[in-house]
Amino acid sequence: MLLVGGDPWSEWFRGLQRSAFHLEVRDSYSEASENNRLRAFLAGEPAPDEPPVPWHALMRETTSRHVTVSRVRVVTEPLSGYHRWLLSITGRNIESGEDIRYLPRHLAGVVPPDDWWLFDDERVVFNLADTDGKPAGAAVTTDPGIVDYAMSVRDRLWKLATPYAEYVGR
Repeated sequence: MLLVGGDPWSEWFRGLQRSAFHLEVRDSYSEASENNRLRAFLAGEPAPDEPPVPWHALMRETTSRHVTVSRVRVVTEPLSGYHRWLLSITGRNIESGEDIRYLPRHLAGVVPPDDWWLFDDERVVFNLADTDGKPAGAAVTTDPGIVDYAMSVRDRLWKLATPYAEYVGR
């Protein structure tokens, strides 16, 4: 396993050939770039004006190369304040080319404790976080056993999860 700091995500996505899958299992995250928008949402205030999110441009670029980008968000219901906010803005991710599905935790069965990305069915990148939930780098592996496990988790949870448009419509 290789520990990686900094922000290698753009490089990793630009190197993809086929697919990226993200498993999200936490009920909240602490991303500094989201704090103002999250605070406003939770206070019932209008979202502050912010520049376009670079992630969306990267997703449009990635999916324009016919690389699929998908996620399963395992969520506790009722949704945490963070996930209520995230659900309210996920349409932008969908418009950028991502396919995002939701799976209530009580329907998911056994779920890994960590978030990770599976890239091209060859590499697993674990999202590391500190004790406050702030991003703390990544751990990367190409270990075949871990990759196989990640693919089996993805396949099982994907079948159980509800597409974003259907989930938000409930």
